[in-house]
Order: sequence, then structure tokens, then C-alpha cells
Amino acid sequence: MSTGDLTIGMIFLFQTISGILGNLSLLSHYLYLYCTGCKFRSTDLIIKHLTVANCLAILSKGVPQTMAAFGKKYFLSDIGCKLVFYVHRVSRDVSICSTCLLSISQAITISARNPKWAEIKAKAMKYISLSTILCWFLNLITNVMVPVHMSGNWSDKNITKKTDHGYCYSVSHAKCLDLLYAVQVLFRDTLFVALMLLASISMVFTLYRHKQQVQYIHGTIITSRSSPESRATHSILVLVSTFVSLSTLSSIFHICLAVLSSPSLWLVTTSEVISGSFPVVSPYILMSHDSRVPRLCCAHKRNTAFSA
Repeated sequence: MSTGDLTIGMIFLFQTISGILGNLSLLSHYLYLYCTGCKFRSTDLIIKHLTVANCLAILSKGVPQTMAAFGKKYFLSDIGCKLVFYVHRVSRDVSICSTCLLSISQAITISARNPKWAEIKAKAMKYISLSTILCWFLNLITNVMVPVHMSGNWSDKNITKKTDHGYCYSVSHAKCLDLLYAVQVLFRDTLFVALMLLASISMVFTLYRHKQQVQYIHGTIITSRSSPESRATHSILVLVSTFVSLSTLSSIFHICLAVLSSPSLWLVTTSEVISGSFPVVSPYILMSHDSRVPRLCCAHKRNTAFSA
């Protein structure tokens, strides 16, 4: 095994282990909250779906990548390749959809001081569960073409263009279909990013206006301890900023992969490391801004209904 392969393997291994530990810790965090009778926030259900999607994305991509980097190449069958990439693409898209839903939900929540927004919030909170299920359902349907483009590396087919992933390869069949699928993915991702940015701008404006009001009421005395609502908003703002940054980098690399006829393994590997970074870092961002566990809210009566 070369030094380069060993380095790549260690990067994938570290990314996979830290991602799984982070997401399992976040799920344990919510199990603890349930067992101690804490009230759940309106965004907690979305975060749980996001965490499950992150775990699936890491397992379906991180584990095969790590095994391939350490020398266990092309160990998946043709069906295995199709299944692994389908699960990864669905879970990745659910992660994007959930992050978008999370930012919109929090924007509505912190704007609810206005009577109009309070009415919208009351209606929106009823559809959170349905929205998260819809995220999974739509992405299961829209990614049905992914398995068509994946195959085991030992397949004896007359393929003019392929991209080597180390354990499987993606093939190009018809240029017009590939272009149509790329446009659909680009449009959907751009729409989600635009909605996230609009929601983030709305949250920043609301927080700034609230800070100005607090300063006006209290004069020079400003509390150093932010509210749970404010901490949750900061967490989602950091999460969205991280996602947009990594998504932009990932899109640049994906364009390079699409343009080049035979991209190098280094380019493919770098693209996969960047695209797999968000599921790894997101649970740590969310946990770092949630102080409900240290406060031991066992005293609260259990209420699994969504709270403001």
C-alpha cells in the first residue's frame, strides 16, 4: 500500500468514525431529553430526521471509501454499488431538505412575536411531521435514476466514459439524459440554498431588531446570557453557513468531474471528502449550542408535543 493510499484511508476513517460518533451522540442527546421529561422544541423532530439521514450518508459512503482506500477495492457487486449510491444520494438530499426545513421553521419561530407570524407558526408547526416524511418520499422518487448510472468495476461492458470511485464506478449513457438530471439536481439544490439564505437573513434581521429593543429597554445593562431560542437560532445560522460553504466547494468539484472525461482519483477523492464533511460536522454544531442536557431539565413535566 502506497503512502498516498494510506493517507487517504486515514482521512476517510477519521471522517467516518467522528461522523458516526457525533450523530449517535446527538441521537443519545434526544433520548436523554425524552427520558428526563424535557419539552421538545418545534425543530427537534427535523433535527432527528437530519441526524438519521447523516448516519445513512456516512455509512453508505464513508465505509466503502475507507475500505477501498485501505486496499479492499471493488468488493461490491453490481447490485451493491447501485444500492449504496442510491442510499447515499437519498440520505444526502434528505439532509439538504431537512437543513432547509430547519432554517425556515426557526425563522418562523423567532418571528412569532408578530401576531401575523404567530398565526403562521401555529399552522406551520402542525405540518412539521408531514414535511419531514415528504422530504424522504420525494427524494426516494427523484433519485430513482441514480442506480442506472452505477455499476461494479469488473462488469464487462462497452463503456466510453466512466468515473472511478475506487469501489464502484459511475457510467455515462446518454448525454442529454445526464444533462437533464444535472439540471434537475442543480435547480433543486439552488432552490434549497436560496430558501436557506432567505430564512437566515430573516433570522439575522429579527435577532438584530430584538437586540436593539433589549438595549433600549435595559439601557447599558445587557445580559450576557442568551436565551435558548437565541442559541438555537445561532446554531442554525452556523449550520446553514457551513452547509452553503461546503456545498459551493462541492459543486465546483462536481462541475470539474462532469467536464473532465477521465478525472484523476485525487480529484474524485477530494470531491468525496468535501461532500461528506457536512454530515460529520453538523451534529457537533447543533450540540454545541444546546444547553438542555447540562441544565438537567428533569423537573419539567414530560410533554412530547412541540413547544415554542
